Amino acid sequence: MRALKTLSFGLLFLLFVSCGSTKAINPLNLLTGNTWALSSLMGQGIDLNQFADGLPSINFLDDGKLAGFSGCNNFSGNFMLEGSGLLLNPGAITKKMCPKNGEQEFISAMNKVKELKISKDKLTLLDGANELMSFVPKND
Repeated sequence: MRALKTLSFGLLFLLFVSCGSTKAINPLNLLTGNTWALSSLMGQGIDLNQFADGLPSINFLDDGKLAGFSGCNNFSGNFMLEGSGLLLNPGAITKKMCPKNGEQEFISAMNKVKELKISKDKLTLLDGANELMSFVPKND
């Protein structure tokens, strides 16, 4: 009878441990598993007229590499993720002349990012309590 109680306790323990581990989502896996399309900038909806060639997007790649499209030019840089802390460096940016200032606002916001909130279907980039940008997975 004692062996049955011990076995029951062991099984319950394993059940709780395995359930708890599924709740810990690795943000890096969510970041690198998607191309993220801009859905808001500085707390406002997107004015498509500010982006000559389409919506900005970001790709988080392996080894801390970052690539994307600013709405006018392409960029290639780095990111650093620690817990909920995130730093972005857009790095090299192509030099096509952009008719509106959407790209400048986007790149400026990228440089201010300090934190992230992420789920399967939304990425929010923050400067402390201030939302800088939000993204949704891009449907190709």
